[in-house]
Amino acid sequence: MQEILIRAAVPSEKEELEALQLRASLTNPGDRDAMLANPDAIEVPAEQLGGGRVFLAEMEGAIVGFAAVEPRADGETELDGLFVEPGMRRLGIGRLLVEHSAQVARKNGSAALHVIGNQHAQEFYIACGFNEIGTTLTRFGVGLLFKKAL
Repeated sequence: MQEILIRAAVPSEKEELEALQLRASLTNPGDRDAMLANPDAIEVPAEQLGGGRVFLAEMEGAIVGFAAVEPRADGETELDGLFVEPGMRRLGIGRLLVEHSAQVARKNGSAALHVIGNQHAQEFYIACGFNEIGTTLTRFGVGLLFKKAL
């Protein structure tokens, strides 16, 4: 496998990241109809990009995934988005992005990394060291709450 570089995304990559987010979201049967009905849900906020809180995975110069983190009011960190190019899944890219996000959170003094996921991501997050801690209502239904101690 080729080397994967994790780096901060830049604002000029916004459209490319949103296109990847859409492709990734449409491959999940539970997300497809909701994404098609709510295209405004596909967005990488400019504040995240400008604030250095979006990290992408590059392989041979191509973006193959990205993650976004947000500080939480409780001092911990939220993994606000994690998307991998559909044809590049199961190669460890998502796990690398989770680990990079955890390192960033640790560096910023966070004791835990949180994420809201859905059923199709449950196994992945548990394999990455998250514990399922509950559920929450999201715009698209019930989401699973996960927490990873740092």
